[in-house]
Amino acid sequence: MEWQTFAETPLQSAEDIRRQITDKAITDDSFRAALVSEPKETISKELGFDLPDDIQIKVHVSDENTLHLALPATELSEEQLEAIAAGRCCC
Repeated sequence: MEWQTFAETPLQSAEDIRRQITDKAITDDSFRAALVSEPKETISKELGFDLPDDIQIKVHVSDENTLHLALPATELSEEQLEAIAAGRCCC
């Protein structure tokens, strides 16, 4: 599946997906361990479809002394911008 096709899939918003994954990781220790060790495979299984090969997922475990900040890409294509504006991207 190509990025554009993935971004156009009307599944859930990125925030809904993040919340679903985070909530499960908080309450399910085995899911959390799998998410940390094999994030892409674990998320694919949870969502019920394979993520595109070019999508990378990195999981960071926070603690009281560390803040993780994710910044968007600085240069996006027109198609990516349209997908984000329409809420169809999980970037």
